[in-house]
This record gives sequence, structure tokens and C-alpha cells, in this order.
Amino acid sequence: MHRTLCLPSKMFSSTRSRAAVVDSNFLSQITAAEKKITNQDGPVQGGPTARAQSHVGNDITSQVVHDITEGERTITGQEGPVAGGPTSIAQSILTSGSASGGSGIGQQSNSSGVLDSETISKITEKEKQLSGQEDPVRGGPTAQAQSHAREPITSQALHDITEGEKKITGGERVKRGPTSAAQSELAKSRQ
Repeated sequence: MHRTLCLPSKMFSSTRSRAAVVDSNFLSQITAAEKKITNQDGPVQGGPTARAQSHVGNDITSQVVHDITEGERTITGQEGPVAGGPTSIAQSILTSGSASGGSGIGQQSNSSGVLDSETISKITEKEKQLSGQEDPVRGGPTAQAQSHAREPITSQALHDITEGEKKITGGERVKRGPTSAAQSELAKSRQ
């Protein structure tokens, strides 16, 4: 069902969206990301794919992403998720609401004012520029943004992202940094 409301200065669209489901397409994306980490032909017992398989037919929720993260930890031994790894894929699909391929980035022309996969990706890019590291920092701005995934960009979310930013910079907020990326998306959504 799709409705379009035309008002004098803006056009709003309302669509009932369906949550993405743990299906064969989702599992194949998780498996492909897992294989990049393990360099093995198949999924690892107790790994991200195995954890995701226990949710087949269910909506992709934060619990599904959590279980995939636990499976990823099993294969990497690292506390945080790997960039482009199974957790990253699952998080992206959770925030975009679609497992139909693609990362969700660039699929929306207007900012939604929500911490979606596109906005979190922008925050991650700014974080990489600040930290000089390929992977997000534990407790940094990306991690803080992910804790508010699919939520409106509120003052609390911005505060948390700023706290994560300060963790990288040693206590300072940076112009054109991760917080600025989130603020920019919020401003665009209000235009």
C-alpha cells in the first residue's frame, strides 16, 4: 500500500515496509562475508552463518544481529566486528530493512533523520579518517551510532556519538567529524 500526500511546500510518502527476514538470500550474504574472514569453503560450526540459521524464517532483529556477532567472535577471537564482515552485513540489512542485495547505501535520495545504514556508514568513514584505522574503534562513534540504529537522530544519539568521537580524539570534538556527519543528515531531513 502506497499513499502520497501533497502539501503546498512538501511531498510526503507513506509506505508500509516489511522487515527483512532471515532467508536463503540473507544466509548467503552472511556466509560470503564469513568465508572472507575464514578463507574456508563452508561455514564454521558455531560461527555467524550457523547462528543465523537458527533464526530462519524470522524477522531480522537486533537479537539476530547479536547472535551473528557472537558467531563472528567465535571465528575471529576479536571483541568487535570486522569491517565488511557478517555483523556489518546483518546490521546494514537490519537498518535498511531489506536483504535484497546491496548495502542500502545510496538507495535513498533524501535523508530520513534516522540513524540508518547510510548515515552510520558516513559516521564510520569520518571515524576512519580520524583514527587512521580500517576498523571502527570499540566504543567509538560508529559503535555509539549502532547502539541507536533505526532510531531518529536525537540529541541523546548525537551526544553518544560525540562521546565516541572524543574517545578517539582524546576529548575534543572535531569539525567535519562523525558527529558532524550525523548532524548534517538530521539537518537535511528537516529541509
